[in-house]
Amino acid sequence: MTQQLAGKTALVTGGSRGIGAAIVRQLAAAGAAVAFTYSSSKEKAEALAGELGPQVVALPADSSDADALAAAVAATVETFGSLDILVNNAGVGRFAPLSELTLDDFDDMFSVNVRGIFAAVKAAEPHLTKGSRIINIGSVNGDVSPFPGLSIYAASKAAVSGLTRALARELGPRGITVNNVLPGPVDTDMNPADGEFADVVTPLTALGHYGTPDDIAATVVFLSSPAARYVTGSDWTVDGGMTA
Repeated sequence: MTQQLAGKTALVTGGSRGIGAAIVRQLAAAGAAVAFTYSSSKEKAEALAGELGPQVVALPADSSDADALAAAVAATVETFGSLDILVNNAGVGRFAPLSELTLDDFDDMFSVNVRGIFAAVKAAEPHLTKGSRIINIGSVNGDVSPFPGLSIYAASKAAVSGLTRALARELGPRGITVNNVLPGPVDTDMNPADGEFADVVTPLTALGHYGTPDDIAATVVFLSSPAARYVTGSDWTVDGGMTA
């Protein structure tokens, strides 16, 4: 991978495992200095930072806590001197029938999946300059619910798409782009390609298989790069044709 992000600093929320860890690795491989947050996976976070060297640091921060996100932004700027790329990857989900979901489930999912993004952007915005990037990680389930049990999760991810478009319009005059990546089925420890949902989900894709975290990370790197300077307010679907 070329050093197309050399001299840039990125902050990735929820970067200790799965898609987040792949994003951290690929941003670092592209030359960026990277800070990433973690909530409950301290050992994985420290191992990832140790693997990638001094250009990568792990910061404890629960994305439901706006003060913790603000502290992570401040620590990123203090450590690396700037902030050019914000990747809002942290997310949570509970998948269950409507009768089993609660208002607490609603609050928990919206607190991280939507409020957390807003809080991170609010904290980062004063540090962003022309050419900076904000990249949100949404989900194809914000547009399509292929099976029951997705009501709150789908609503939160649909909200991310709306927030992305509005932020793109607001920050565009400053030369800051805002985009939303929509993963489909991706093989992670939370949704393994051989897990309980695989038999239902895999046939829904045009390619007939799950994606990998690197598939999502590659899209994030592109949207972070100079090549994407004229791309903003867009949903980028990476789902193997699940929504085709």
